[in-house]
Amino acid sequence: MHFFCTFAVVMTMIVVVLAYFSLLLAISRWTGRRATNETFYRANRQSPWFLVAFGMVGASISGITFVSVPGMVNSIGMTYLQTCLGFIVGYLVIAFVLLPLYYRLNLTTIYSYLGQRIGRKAYKTGASFFLLSKMSGAAVRFYVVCWILMTLGVDSTGVRRPSGTFADYVLFAVVVVVMTLLIWLYTRQGGIKTLVWTDTLQTASLFGALLLIIYIVMGELDLSVGDAVATIRHSELARVFVMDDWVSKQYFWKQFLSGAFIAIVMTGLDQDMMQKNLTCRSLHDAQKDMCTYGVAFVPANLLFLSLGVLLTLWYQRQGIAVPAAGDNLLPQFITQTSHLSPLTPIVFMLGLVAAAFSSADSALTALTTSYCVDICGRADDERLRRRVHIGMAVVFVAFILLFKILNSTSVIDAVYILCSYTYGPLLGLFAFGLLTRRQANDRVVPYICVASPVVCFLLDMVVGHFTGYSFGYELLMLNGLLTFTGLWLSGIRKS
Repeated sequence: MHFFCTFAVVMTMIVVVLAYFSLLLAISRWTGRRATNETFYRANRQSPWFLVAFGMVGASISGITFVSVPGMVNSIGMTYLQTCLGFIVGYLVIAFVLLPLYYRLNLTTIYSYLGQRIGRKAYKTGASFFLLSKMSGAAVRFYVVCWILMTLGVDSTGVRRPSGTFADYVLFAVVVVVMTLLIWLYTRQGGIKTLVWTDTLQTASLFGALLLIIYIVMGELDLSVGDAVATIRHSELARVFVMDDWVSKQYFWKQFLSGAFIAIVMTGLDQDMMQKNLTCRSLHDAQKDMCTYGVAFVPANLLFLSLGVLLTLWYQRQGIAVPAAGDNLLPQFITQTSHLSPLTPIVFMLGLVAAAFSSADSALTALTTSYCVDICGRADDERLRRRVHIGMAVVFVAFILLFKILNSTSVIDAVYILCSYTYGPLLGLFAFGLLTRRQANDRVVPYICVASPVVCFLLDMVVGHFTGYSFGYELLMLNGLLTFTGLWLSGIRKS
């Protein structure tokens, strides 16, 4: 009897995914009619700003937030909100400093600015660092989603598969290939125009699933909305601000300033996120979009952290050990309660797929755009764009499988560690261009941008060895500063 129940749940999950994908494909066919490269890259600059803002929330959250952020509460409480508050400052900088520049220059990719301001090698270097950063970061995000979907789908049938075996990797590879193929199918025609509309659906699905899961957990705990709010507020895990320990990675000013710079770099200097903003009808619309999105990010993450507090309380009441790995907090709850409520894994799966698709689809589109426009310099070649789109999907799969082999840390920390090393040079390049009138030596720019992350890595090792201090998210700022300094020393002041 149990087998037939779990089989029915798995089949229902498959049907829901197929129905969801069919809806995405229908939107793709509608938005991809008579699509050109201008449609794929910039959506003909006709996107409603409020749809862009709403969709960007889902694209930023991704599957990594859906899984990792609730699990943070058992290690750092709600101190992640300090970083989210810093995000708001970063989004304001983007809205009123970067967006006016991008719109004034009428850019298709934001790295074109580096070519105009510094030189051709700076342009190619900036675009190359974006390609590496986005490909690795998107692979990390998609990795966790595929792993959880495989675990949830296979383990719920009672089939045992020893982790780390060849069969385990083959099964994981199949899941990754199928998921990536689905994304490629609905983005291959309309590109960014399609994403503006599909991300709206996916953000709605993501938050609908999140609220339903919170409701299910509240039901398991027999809490009303008011009781849940009071429980969260009085929990020892609800600490937000750390003001008394400057050495701690959770110290307020470290988190706040890092949040501001992370937002500037991972949104304002990221072709993926800015490509959507550049599809708005005007600069004013794009600024409204950015400010709305920036403010919405704090309550969105508050919901995820609140879910983490409620989940921890559920584990304690059930007498079950809280998972040591924070990324397992929500998935393990799903498997523990699936026999009580078959709706739970289905809702979780829908939210996870929506989060995964909304981040991975825009990443593939942005990677295709940057490679065609920045690296190849052939923005009008539609045949090239189609081939590159396929190629990026293949490389994307390869990165995910590589991360499956190498990953040994918390997924969300892994993303920000990668960000600190690969986005730092972008921060230094743009800061140099915007804040100075010096002309850098374009020939040495690639060497400076490669040397800065290497120096950061060595410095982190040396400082940690001799003092015990470990750099956190502030490594991004240090990396950017080293790049900026190298560019300054290499150049002369413009007349």
